[in-house]
Amino acid sequence: MIPKSVPLRDERLFRLAMRHRSAAEDSVADSYERLEFFGDSVLGLVVAQYLYENHPDWDQGMLSKAKSSVVQEAPLAERALALGFDKTLELSPGEEATGGRRRPSILADVFEAVIGAIYLESGLEVARWFVLEQLDPYLSHVDTGDVNPYDFKSKLQEVVQATWQQTPVYKVVSESGTAHDRRFHVQVFVSREALGDGWGRSKKEAEQQAAKDALELIEGSRRAREFAEKDLELD
Repeated sequence: MIPKSVPLRDERLFRLAMRHRSAAEDSVADSYERLEFFGDSVLGLVVAQYLYENHPDWDQGMLSKAKSSVVQEAPLAERALALGFDKTLELSPGEEATGGRRRPSILADVFEAVIGAIYLESGLEVARWFVLEQLDPYLSHVDTGDVNPYDFKSKLQEVVQATWQQTPVYKVVSESGTAHDRRFHVQVFVSREALGDGWGRSKKEAEQQAAKDALELIEGSRRAREFAEKDLELD
């Protein structure tokens, strides 16, 4: 069933946007990949126009960084989860068993596929409304000037250099998938100790996720130490 917040009436088109390649028939037209390709372009256009019109003082570099931070995997996957797309995904048993239903890369893909489907059914203005409504929290954030809210690598480097006077090292642990649907597993190390794991459709995305994982570990350890020190003071 199509979520009420998705302006799409054609159930067949919605089902196509939800169908992973692993659950499709032999034909390339039986999965969301073509819709994803189309929706990705519509998404980029809508976000680029929004930033261009609302920030006349930003140069090309600033606009490019802001656009990249909004249309990347993490925010798109978050919106797909919020819309319940993880519940309507069509996956093969093998993809289901390996956690595909909650995989950020797949969720981001179907979000873009839905944008493509909306455009095909109702045109650019409805697609624009949907994109701007769904991505409003992320657009509002970059409007403040923070155009790299998901640049976890830079944040981790600052923390590691300040704490240990070292630089994080990223290593590709494994690669999987087809040439069209590549997946990378990356770990980040400090003093030869693995602090975080990340997965993504590119090495860059996987490195960002590994850095995020490491930052969460460091922050959790820091809070644990603070609680322990408070307990000692109370004793």
